[in-house]
Amino acid sequence: MENRAKHLVFLGCGLLCAAALAIPVASAPSAAEGPQDGQAAPAASASTASAPDFPVASGARLAGDDKQTRFILDLDRKIAFRAFPLADPYRVVVDIPQVNFQLAAGTGSAARGLVKAFRYGLVMPGGSRIVFDMTGPVKVANSYVLDAANGQPPRLVLDFEQVDRTSFVQSLAPESRPELKPAISEGNTASIPAVTTAALPPVTTTDPRPLIVIDPGHGGIDNGTQSGDQTEKNLVLGFGLALRDRIEKSGKYRVVMTRSDDTFIPLNDRVKIARSQSAALFVSIHADALPRREGDAQGATIYTVSDKASDAEAERLAETENKADAIAGVNLTDEPTEVADILIDLAQRETKTFSNRFARLLMDEMKTTVRMHKHPLKSAGFRVLKAPDVPSVLVEIGYVSNKGDLEHLVSENWRNKAVGSMVQAIDTFFAKRLATAGPAK
Repeated sequence: MENRAKHLVFLGCGLLCAAALAIPVASAPSAAEGPQDGQAAPAASASTASAPDFPVASGARLAGDDKQTRFILDLDRKIAFRAFPLADPYRVVVDIPQVNFQLAAGTGSAARGLVKAFRYGLVMPGGSRIVFDMTGPVKVANSYVLDAANGQPPRLVLDFEQVDRTSFVQSLAPESRPELKPAISEGNTASIPAVTTAALPPVTTTDPRPLIVIDPGHGGIDNGTQSGDQTEKNLVLGFGLALRDRIEKSGKYRVVMTRSDDTFIPLNDRVKIARSQSAALFVSIHADALPRREGDAQGATIYTVSDKASDAEAERLAETENKADAIAGVNLTDEPTEVADILIDLAQRETKTFSNRFARLLMDEMKTTVRMHKHPLKSAGFRVLKAPDVPSVLVEIGYVSNKGDLEHLVSENWRNKAVGSMVQAIDTFFAKRLATAGPAK
C-alpha cells in the first residue's frame, strides 16, 4: 500500500472528443431533407448551461428506412463537426462544439431506419457529442451543414447508408481512425482546452489527513437511469456534492470529486483519479432502475468488486454500469490495460478486505436512517471499483424506478440523513483502520 504506483490523471477529454475538422458545406435540395413537420418545441437543456454564446440546437429528427437514414439537427448558427463510426457495438459518433440542446424530452429514444436510438450531451467543457446506436454496420455517406434559407434554420445533416461488415471494418483502418481531440468552434483555430491534472488538487504529502474520492456516476452525455424529468446523473451529483460538503465540514479528511458538474468522465479515468491522488477511500454514487419486466425493487445497496457476481441482479447492474464508456462513444478496444498489469496479489487482497469492511460498516450505519435493499451487500465486476490499492465501494442509493425511492432521492431531508450515516461510517472505518494498521498514507 505504501509503494503504490503514481500515475498522471488524464480525465479523458483528450480521448473523448474528435478534432472538429471543418467539413465542406455541401449544397443539397431542401426537399431531400425529409419531413419538416413535428419540429420539437424547446425544452430545458439536457446537458449544458444556457450561455448566450453557445450554439442552440432546437430540433432533431430522423427520416428514411433500413437502407438509408437521414439525421437532421436544427441550429441557430453553423458549427464545425466531425463524424466517425465505432464497432462492437455499432455506433456513429459526432463531435461538435459545446451546444445548448433545447430538445423535447424523449428526443432520440425512438428507432427509425438504421438508427436504434441516439443521445446527446456534454463530454467536456467546450465540447458536446451525439452518439447514434446503429442496427448494424453503416457508413456516413454524406455530412454537411446547410445555411439558413427560406425561413429554415441552419442544419446539420448526416446520411447513413447500410454496408457490409467487411466494408465497415476497412473504414476503421488505423490510418483512418480519428485522433480524438477536443472539438473547436467554427472560425476558431484554437482548440478548446481539455481538463487535465491542473483541475485537481495536487497530492499533499505534508497533510496527514486521509483523502476520500467521491465519484458521482454518469454525467454529460450519459444520463444514467431516468424517471420522468429526473435523471440519475443529476440525482447522484447532488448527493455527491452534499456528501463532500459534510465530509469537508468535519475537517478530518481531504476530498476530491471525480466530477463536480455535468461532465462525462470515462470509467478508467475515475479510477486513475483515485490512484494518482493516493486516495484512502473511493465511494461511487449511483441510483439504479429495474426494467418493468423484472418487477419492483427498493432501497439502497452497497457493492464491492469481485470476479464473480453475487447474484443475477448484481451481474446485470455491473454490465450496465460498465457500458458507460460505450454510451459516450468511447472506443473500448483502445482501453489501457495498466491496471491489469500492475495488480499485486497481496495488495489486492488487502484492498478487498478493507473494501468489504467499509461496506459492512456503511450498511450498519445506513440501515438506521434509510431504507435498504432486502440484500444490501452485493458484489460484481464493476470496472470503476478495480483500483488494486484503493478501498472502493459503489453505493446505489435507491431505485429511480420505485416511486417511494424516487420520492426519497429528491428529498433534501432524506439526503441529509443518508449523508450523515455515510459520514459516520467513514469516521468508524478510519478510526478502526488507523488503530489497527497505522496511517495508510
